Amino acid sequence: MQNVKILLDESEIPRQWYNLAADLPTPMLPPLGPDGKPVSPDMLAPVFPMNLIEQEVSTKRWIDIPSEILDILYRWRPAPLRRAVYLEKYLKTPARIYYKDESVSPAGSHKPNTAVPQAWYNKQFGIKRLTTETGAGQWGSALAFACSLIGLECKVFMVRISFEQKPFRKLMMQVWGANCIASPSNLTNAGRTILASMPDTPGSLGIAISEAIEAAVTDSTGETRYSLGSVLNHVLLHQTIIGLEAKAQLKKAGEKLPDIIIGCAGGGSNFAGLAFPFAQDMINGAQMTIIPVEPTACPKMTRGQFVYDHGDVACMTPLLPMHSLGHTFIPKPIHAGGLRYHGMAPLVCQGIVEGLFKPRAVAQLKCYESAMIWAKTEGTICAPETSHAIAAVIDEANKCRESGEQKVILFNYSGHGLMDLAGYDAYLSGKLTDYVLPDDEVQKNLQALKGMPKAEARKSGRW
Repeated sequence: MQNVKILLDESEIPRQWYNLAADLPTPMLPPLGPDGKPVSPDMLAPVFPMNLIEQEVSTKRWIDIPSEILDILYRWRPAPLRRAVYLEKYLKTPARIYYKDESVSPAGSHKPNTAVPQAWYNKQFGIKRLTTETGAGQWGSALAFACSLIGLECKVFMVRISFEQKPFRKLMMQVWGANCIASPSNLTNAGRTILASMPDTPGSLGIAISEAIEAAVTDSTGETRYSLGSVLNHVLLHQTIIGLEAKAQLKKAGEKLPDIIIGCAGGGSNFAGLAFPFAQDMINGAQMTIIPVEPTACPKMTRGQFVYDHGDVACMTPLLPMHSLGHTFIPKPIHAGGLRYHGMAPLVCQGIVEGLFKPRAVAQLKCYESAMIWAKTEGTICAPETSHAIAAVIDEANKCRESGEQKVILFNYSGHGLMDLAGYDAYLSGKLTDYVLPDDEVQKNLQALKGMPKAEARKSGRW
């Protein structure tokens, strides 16, 4: 009988996070302030607690996970590794397809893996409330969940189009005690400025980040901090528990290292969480292909530029070295709201510059076609974001069928789609369309970066 679930006991949960910054052959460029000089930890203190800032700038390879955090993670971790045998049979592929099932968390995605540590470290630092942004609502609901357990107030600025498309995500946040607000809003200067010039805007993660940061730094009590669900080093660090568990589970399944690793990528956290522990093996000589997948409507990795750019519209964040479409870019309101961010995590971007990661863009209709195949074979309904990874998996499995190669494919099933059925309804009723960002739109938005410091694409040349 074929084993389709590979499980770890609670005693086998990883007790350290892995930091790719320790092993990159060429270190990533530093974040810069408005004067073009590197940002110091003290400059980040109004936004983040110092214990998380220390993780953000750390180059230690391994960072211990506090036992109090593990006690919370035990609610759903270790998460299952599953083999997609039914998809394999449908595709008639000799490839062996495995996926890390992050949909089993209370919030339904990978996001609580960092929401819990961030809330815990803020609480330890004496913070009383957190502000954040959310696209599709996965991150907002995860932080609401974490704050409810740890005892913090939570305010979430949700991108307007997702606020309207995904009302049940908002309700999840409210059940866990958070205050969810459509962004742009009239509660911040950033929001009011955007609404004055674009009253009908669908919103963007860049706008929502500006609002959330402003709400945090303008609290005169000093008891509020901002929490980010992707992009930053410490967020990606916390997510590496995914890949570390997957390594142990593949070994249990009798597999060596995978040949192909795939994850969808909006800001980079779920992709990095799975891929970074395996990237360490690749740096040490292993042969594999690691693919971050994005939508054709927001193609920062495949068609953006590697530049210094702000993480938000109001330019409240430091300048980050990343692949970007420009911080003023507002993507079309595709249903994969979590993949509509204009930039990519700097650590992921340095991996792309090095040649460790090979990004790919997939159109919306192909993603939903792949999600339908998945639902009719493996049985579960995936999040629109996750469907991008599944589309790439199917492509790679089909290549194996044509070549006869028995490759091992591993991907991150980063969330379920039970709150995203409006997108499936639009697809089934023929209302969804593909959108490929025109070249002139790419160039127009990159004009916002004129005068910014140049980001040198430094690499070792090994890949």
